[in-house]
Amino acid sequence: METALTRLTGVRHPIVQAGMGWVAGPRLVSAAANAGALGVLASATMTPDRLRAAIREVAARTAAPFGVNLRADASDAVERAEILIEEGVRVASFALAPSAALIGRLKEAGVVVVPSVGARRHAEKVAAWGADAVIVQGGEGGGHTGPVATSVLLPQVVDAVRIPVVAAGGFFDGRGLVAALAYGAAGVAMGTRFLLTSDSAVPEAVKARYLAATVHDVTVTTAVDGLPHRMLRSDLVAALERSGPARSLLRAVRHAVAFRRVSGIGGMRLVRDGLALKRAKELTWSQVLLAANTPMLLKSAMVDGRTDAGVMAAGQVAGVITDLPSCADLVARVMAEAEATLAALTAPLPAPAPASAPSPTSAPAPAPTPASASAPAPDPQAG
Repeated sequence: METALTRLTGVRHPIVQAGMGWVAGPRLVSAAANAGALGVLASATMTPDRLRAAIREVAARTAAPFGVNLRADASDAVERAEILIEEGVRVASFALAPSAALIGRLKEAGVVVVPSVGARRHAEKVAAWGADAVIVQGGEGGGHTGPVATSVLLPQVVDAVRIPVVAAGGFFDGRGLVAALAYGAAGVAMGTRFLLTSDSAVPEAVKARYLAATVHDVTVTTAVDGLPHRMLRSDLVAALERSGPARSLLRAVRHAVAFRRVSGIGGMRLVRDGLALKRAKELTWSQVLLAANTPMLLKSAMVDGRTDAGVMAAGQVAGVITDLPSCADLVARVMAEAEATLAALTAPLPAPAPASAPSPTSAPAPAPTPASASAPAPDPQAG
């Protein structure tokens, strides 16, 4: 199925595996790429050296195109972009809008730039700055999300920009892909659906929690980092929501220190990134400190398997996913469903059945009743 997305990136199918922190590592990304989708490596929790090593690991596992997700507000975003260029990465995606200068540098080197946005005005801005395509995530999506549903946001963005638009938030099967194409999108991005595959390195106990969830077990809370965050309900989330401001800030500071130790990212970079985040999203200092909660709480679940002590970011589709296929089986299934859906939509309608003649053994129709016997005579005064 060829679309503007497949032509732009060189992948076989118009499907993107979202770059999820602690989840989208070399194993998942290469499996998605080998299946014909656009695998996207998540790099926010990596040092530059680890990022380079991870890119090389993906390249050793697949000859297919893949991408890397960068934080545009990171103080070393330019350095990381140069690593992508040096290593020959096909696509750079961004969780926040990159600067016009950074977009220009990547495009000059032949890297396809695809930022993710949650509002029409953000799509218009990055398109004006030269982005090659844009991923638009509606409120159904997991992690940090907005209030507008994909079915409302997607057509707004498609109508507003003249670059390929990839739909995200609420997609997990071939019917959804066809629906997105009908809206004018060039493909779909899926996070939770790829997290729940056999190629995902997420611990099995965590996957079991996702598979057991219903659509009512997915919630949006600001208790983790002060921003709307879609995740599975849990005792931890309830406890965070009950915590007072002082306790929440103390926890955030502890998690920031822990993240610095685990990731190898220096303290000065954390401070610079905090300042950039404050400016980019117009946050208070309290919200910036709370944002330090997210990486370690996600790691507790997605790496350490602590469903009791970690955050499990989830799109609403978690409530309808019931299996753990390989990436190859998942992508093949989605494309087969999409083809079948398109075929059903374009199949000619069956011809109407001819009217049948009355059966000779049928009882004769009753004779009509004379009008004088069934209705009163007209009133000569009427009218």
